[in-house]
Amino acid sequence: MNFDPHLELKKLQTQTAQIRKSRYAKSRLDRFKGELLLLHREGATTAQLQRWLRSNRIKVAWSTVHRWLAKNG
Repeated sequence: MNFDPHLELKKLQTQTAQIRKSRYAKSRLDRFKGELLLLHREGATTAQLQRWLRSNRIKVAWSTVHRWLAKNG
């Protein structure tokens, strides 16, 4: 049995593609996207947005709101 580096490389690349597949689950913050973006544009800080979400019964960390804004805002 001969070692075929091209075949092995193809197998490894296929495995890498499977590992890297995006696993997107919808964020709980997506439901409030319009409101969050409007409040942020008006000057609300991340901490203020976090408190606003908590008043709407969504408990998230400050860093979650910050990352969501960086991605969506």
